[in-house]
Amino acid sequence: MSWLFFLDESGHDHKNTPFEVRGGIALKDNRIWPFIRQIKELEIALFGREMINYGKEIKGERLLNRERYKMSRKAILDPVTRRTLCNSLLNKSGKNPKGYELVAYHQTCIEFAQKIMQILLDNNAVIFASLIPKGTKKPSGMIACNFLRKDLVFLFERYFYFLEREDEYGLIIMDETDKKEDISFVTRLHKYFTLTANGRYRTSRIIPVPLFVSSDMSYPVQAADVCIYCINWGFRLKYYSHAEYRREIADEFGPSIARLQYKGSISVDDQQKDIYGIVYVPDPYSSRD
Repeated sequence: MSWLFFLDESGHDHKNTPFEVRGGIALKDNRIWPFIRQIKELEIALFGREMINYGKEIKGERLLNRERYKMSRKAILDPVTRRTLCNSLLNKSGKNPKGYELVAYHQTCIEFAQKIMQILLDNNAVIFASLIPKGTKKPSGMIACNFLRKDLVFLFERYFYFLEREDEYGLIIMDETDKKEDISFVTRLHKYFTLTANGRYRTSRIIPVPLFVSSDMSYPVQAADVCIYCINWGFRLKYYSHAEYRREIADEFGPSIARLQYKGSISVDDQQKDIYGIVYVPDPYSSRD
């Protein structure tokens, strides 16, 4: 048996989010198809059809942006009315909305994201993510530019500890983005897993060659996008509690993220140290203490 780690990123455009986040969800191989089926059934139950039929991809920014919450508060609609209005709007490609069609769509998007979290919990998904401050730049003249950044080392470290505990093997599944950037990332990943002692050791559990998929065809990658968007805007630890956040995201999704993240322990100097799947790295280029 094996676990598949579906990776995505948030905030790497250096624009509006508080952090850059790389991470996602791990699903056991025998839970992937049940998970996909449940997401498909949820789409039909809420929107009337699968979203891909409307040319739409499930993304955190699309489901949970500020405008969604603002518009969703304009009326209280029962589930049946909301589904009918939402389906009507989608069938005409969002053009010329009438009455409460837009309100219904905004409410449905938020409910969809909420229920994705429950489906992840039901399928024993596990979250791993690393955060760095927005706009972090590599120091000028840095030599080790072709090696894996510290925050990503910590990300795969947590995944390895989890696999070791479960006595399982893991695959890495990534969203296709820019081909040049994908090749660069794979090169750095390959060097970490082949040229460093820790990396070589961790290939005993992690297959070090990622597989790439198109996110609009992969429900687990889309669910990963929703999770890391919620981490970016609504999951705060004491180390970065000062950062900007959105109360509605923190209240509605923070508890689920906390339940889904990996929790484990390792032995350090003959003492047990708690470790978690979500890690904040204030400076991904400095040496570690």
